[in-house]
Amino acid sequence: MSFKDIIHIIIFNKLKIIKITFFSTLVLFLTLLFVYPVTYNSTVSILPPEKNNDMGGLSSLLSGSDFSSILKGGLSSANSQLFVEILKSRTASLYVVEKLNLVDFLDANNKYDAAEKLNKKIYTELNKEGIVKLSVDIRSSIIPSLFSDSKYLKNLSAKVSNTFVEALDNINRAKLSSKAKNARIYIEKQLEITKKNLDSAETALMFFQQKNKTIDLPEQVNAAIDAATQLRSEIFRTEIELGLLKNSIQEDSKTYISFRNKLQTLNNQYSKLEMGNEDYMIAFSDVPNLGKELAGLVREVKIQNEVYILLQQQYFKERIQENRDLPTIETLDEAIVPQIPSSPRTIYSTFLGFLFFFLFTSLLFVINDKKFYNVQKNQSSV
Repeated sequence: MSFKDIIHIIIFNKLKIIKITFFSTLVLFLTLLFVYPVTYNSTVSILPPEKNNDMGGLSSLLSGSDFSSILKGGLSSANSQLFVEILKSRTASLYVVEKLNLVDFLDANNKYDAAEKLNKKIYTELNKEGIVKLSVDIRSSIIPSLFSDSKYLKNLSAKVSNTFVEALDNINRAKLSSKAKNARIYIEKQLEITKKNLDSAETALMFFQQKNKTIDLPEQVNAAIDAATQLRSEIFRTEIELGLLKNSIQEDSKTYISFRNKLQTLNNQYSKLEMGNEDYMIAFSDVPNLGKELAGLVREVKIQNEVYILLQQQYFKERIQENRDLPTIETLDEAIVPQIPSSPRTIYSTFLGFLFFFLFTSLLFVINDKKFYNVQKNQSSV
């Protein structure tokens, strides 16, 4: 059968084909309009987290940052991809289900079942600028015109998307608070140890001065003591940083190795200062015995006092961080109530349905005519 014969068959049966196509399309249109579930979704856009340009460690501490800022697992150093994974997590879905009471709406047995169903309705998009877009499909029941409230569904679609942002912020703050709490507990222990060391050093210095009266140290020795104090304070800071990092990252990670090498370098410099080196103004070994003992006591008091002040500052910063209740997520565009459903696309789907019914009906007539033609040909040959 040639293409010309096919066109001839379609033209010959055009009225029947058009009638069948029209009624089929009408049924499809009415089904989409009154029977098929309606889906609404509203998109919310989240700005990427601010990049932390601090290198961490001592430089971040000197600039006033918290000890917890060196923990690379913190959300201050999070990226947009992490935001996406948190939004897709069961924890985020559970938060939304509980906040909006969606168990019955999702026809679930419990909140965990509802969270799993809600999780399958999430759509996320991450563009190259790091902006995260999220939308959630909120679907009506069958025959929405009778069993569903379109206004409620529209409002709910916006609420669900915005509540997911709340969930992300809630998880962020919980993680930050947890890290700050761990840092605070660690620093609290170090404070107790340092306070005992400071009291002990001050007592030893007081007894020495009472026993030997007042001894003036040379200016060069005082300068060496100040240099040793600063260097020992840096060593202590680095030890604290390593203690915090040890609980959060692998010991073979580049960050941990970098801090460990830094600590070793600082300890080597401190040893040179104590043992004597031409690079320094004066070595403590060159000081007379009585002056050397006094220098050692003064140095220890200054070091412990410097460390104690540092720990106190960081302790209160971590306490503030632990109890702060400020938003950690910035929203670019909040989800708004949609005016039209995202599905079904009635006009578009009806048009595609019309083309499908027309082509399918035409094909049936061509096949039927071909069978009739073959039967007649066989009879004539007989």
